[in-house]
Amino acid sequence: MGEFLRKLILILLTLAAFAANNVLCRKALAQTAIGAANFALVRMLSGALTLYALTKFSSPSARVTGNWPGALALLAYLFCFSFAYVTLAAGTGALLLFGAVQVTMILWGLFSGERLSLVQWSGLIVALAGFTVLMAPGTTAPKPGGAVLMIFAGIAWGVYSLLGRSSKQAALGTTAGNFLRASPFTLLISGFLIVSTHSSWDRAGVIYALAAGALASGIGYAVWYEVLPKLRSATAASLQLSVPVITTLGGVVLIGEHLSMRLIFASAAVLGGIALVVAPGGRRV
Repeated sequence: MGEFLRKLILILLTLAAFAANNVLCRKALAQTAIGAANFALVRMLSGALTLYALTKFSSPSARVTGNWPGALALLAYLFCFSFAYVTLAAGTGALLLFGAVQVTMILWGLFSGERLSLVQWSGLIVALAGFTVLMAPGTTAPKPGGAVLMIFAGIAWGVYSLLGRSSKQAALGTTAGNFLRASPFTLLISGFLIVSTHSSWDRAGVIYALAAGALASGIGYAVWYEVLPKLRSATAASLQLSVPVITTLGGVVLIGEHLSMRLIFASAAVLGGIALVVAPGGRRV
């Protein structure tokens, strides 16, 4: 019972961190003057410093490891995510992000030898139909550029999650290493974009970026890497179904965003369809 409760708490903290990342990024880019490249830079560097400090605080002899595939997946996710939220609402962005994450993980399961039942295939088709409805032209459709960027961010995060499941290294040291490996590239890319576009800074935006980097990203990802090896890929995907819902509510309450019938219908189709894919078989966390 003690181990189950510990795992449940870690999962809840992770989901809260994922939702906070979406809300903080959209709030910063929608309501402050900070640019996407600036936000990405502050978020990555603050996350790296926090994770390094946590690793050394946990044990002075702890190794900061990580791997280059994980670092590159993290880098791709960071920039696609940040620039997508220049135009996307928080709820729409979270739905695209985590839908793409789950589809990526499900497809990897199929590639690895897993087989879907008729009900699961039906669920996958319903989920893809929900994506189609969300992306269809119309006054409430998301901007195509932002939507595509967020889908790529979801694929990158799905790869990062799958790498985390297969990692044999300590979760905290691995996450810290991935952030540190990605940091110099973030500095170079963000620096070039900031100079070339004359991107501005904003005090409130920097505070949101610090919160996203140090708390929601740094600590949140460390917890995610800790719990991932204990989960099946389908279970890890299904747990994230709640994040778009939490994010949408956060966007309404904290940012003042409005719910559209398109988003409600698409969310029901995407999340419900993927729930059909991951639920059958009585899989347990």
